[in-house]
Amino acid sequence: MEMESESAVLTEQRREIEKAKTLNSDLEFAFNLQMQEAMTASLSMTASTSSLSITASTSSLSMTASTSSLSITASISSSSTPKNEEAEVEDFDCCSTLFLENIERLEQERKDREESEHLMREMREDLDRRIHDQNFATKIMNIPDDEWEEYGDNYVDPFENGERVSFFKLFCKGVESEERIRDMKVIVGGIGVAICDSKDNLIFEVSKGIDVGAEGSSSNKSCAGVSVELQALIEGLNAAFALDLKYLTFFVDHSMLYQYVTGAVQTQNSKISTLVNQVSLLQKKFADCKPSLVACSDIKFAFRFAKDAIVSQITWPADNGHGKRKLKETCVICYEDTAVDQIFSVDGCFHRYCFPCMKQHFEVKLLEGTMAKCPHEGCKSEVSIETCGKFLDPKLVEIMSQRKKETSIAVTEKVYCPYPRCSALMSKSEVLEYTNSSFVGGEKCGARKCVKCHFFFCINCRVPWHYNMTCYDYKISKPNPRTEDKMLDSLAKRKRWRQCVMCKNMVELAEGCYHITCRCGYEFCYTCGAKWKNKKPTCSCPIWDERNIIRDRL
Repeated sequence: MEMESESAVLTEQRREIEKAKTLNSDLEFAFNLQMQEAMTASLSMTASTSSLSITASTSSLSMTASTSSLSITASISSSSTPKNEEAEVEDFDCCSTLFLENIERLEQERKDREESEHLMREMREDLDRRIHDQNFATKIMNIPDDEWEEYGDNYVDPFENGERVSFFKLFCKGVESEERIRDMKVIVGGIGVAICDSKDNLIFEVSKGIDVGAEGSSSNKSCAGVSVELQALIEGLNAAFALDLKYLTFFVDHSMLYQYVTGAVQTQNSKISTLVNQVSLLQKKFADCKPSLVACSDIKFAFRFAKDAIVSQITWPADNGHGKRKLKETCVICYEDTAVDQIFSVDGCFHRYCFPCMKQHFEVKLLEGTMAKCPHEGCKSEVSIETCGKFLDPKLVEIMSQRKKETSIAVTEKVYCPYPRCSALMSKSEVLEYTNSSFVGGEKCGARKCVKCHFFFCINCRVPWHYNMTCYDYKISKPNPRTEDKMLDSLAKRKRWRQCVMCKNMVELAEGCYHITCRCGYEFCYTCGAKWKNKKPTCSCPIWDERNIIRDRL
């Protein structure tokens, strides 16, 4: 009813303005017609007065001159009057046009508001229906099978609009980031909101960019970060209220934000205080609304929406030379303008870099013997190898996957398949579990089945499985080491390597003292191999050699 009355008022105002414009036009026409008739009469009167002045006396001349002067003055006065009237008409037309434009704008805003409210009503009704269906499905799942077979056809629970009693989850995240758009450094912000039901099903999302230029350039970066987080929370609470949710728990990963909204800490910043008060007022609109502090990984939905909002602000359309336009983005490493489909986004932190820069980053880390992480300074997000196939060679992906597996398995748990054509890396628990699925008694005898080549081997002797022989009998029957082992021993002697007695890995001393701590944690003397106890040697070998400590400077 309120919308209908507002529409009627706007329509009536538009009609009155149109009538006023028409009436003003008619009055202007009538006025101009009257002025034209007056001008004609005045000119004829002036002409007759001039003819009489030729035959009149001197006194008559003065009177004629006075009359002529009066007629000229009247003519000038009458000629200036239309100009003023025309200016007034133009001003009236301008004002009426602006007023009509304002009415049209208000009318469009009213229609948009009606459409928005209609969509929100549909969303609320759909949400009610989904909650009803979930509750009814849960009720049916709890019915015993025998009861369902007998009375299942009689279960009816029609949907009716009513007050909900379900609890909902609100995940909010505000992010600000320093980005590059061509030759400019800009600070952009984005907020992400995800509303889920009690079973973590996403029912509503918001991805929206915000202006943080003034805040991001301020010296107090922590206040700017909290401000963006609070704006995201306010956006989420407003969305939840519009959906007519009654019971809500909102999750945040910012500890200071959590302390502000719970009242544990009072802020001295006026802007932050104003936003916290807005949050407090919004909380009172719900039947139950409480905060919860969670880890960053628990709000990935909202974080991704916030980063999407940032990306939408730093991309621009550009011609690709084939008559088509593509979105482009500036890589913050090489500063090259790159097509968006050639940009890699790191999972977890969502930092974005072009394919060539990411490929070079991976190759450098491979040469260093370490796992590649996000190139962003200070970021510790790991890069998923499975997502790197777009810019990495398949062989490099395989090498990185193998290296990732090596770092994930403790040194004392590593097992390599002894077959030269396989050499697959496994953990002791992994290979034991795989062996028990097809071999009985493998844990006692030491038999293991490779998860890759599926051949059996002895985990104690590190050789292919010796059937019908114990490990002791095998070592007696094979007193001489294998050819591969001989070659390794010969190389170790030439290079002066030392084998760890705990994990059997070879260790090379590059520089430093003779006290060695292996990757497996075992400590020993590099000279004789004797064990160290409590950070002290159990042998009388020298602890260091000057040649390994002091190096010549170039």
